[in-house]
Amino acid sequence: MTKNHNPGVDKNLQNVVKDLNQVKAGSFHAQQIQQDVNDRRHQDDMNHDE
Repeated sequence: MTKNHNPGVDKNLQNVVKDLNQVKAGSFHAQQIQQDVNDRRHQDDMNHDE
């Protein structure tokens, strides 16, 4: 899948599609993918002001 830099495209949906397109190859790989998701969520939380 190519990256679309169109400002009208929802970035969250792009990330979901990117995650769904990955092939899981065992528990270690699944753990690494989950950690990437968690890191992205943590970074997103840190970027929001309360």
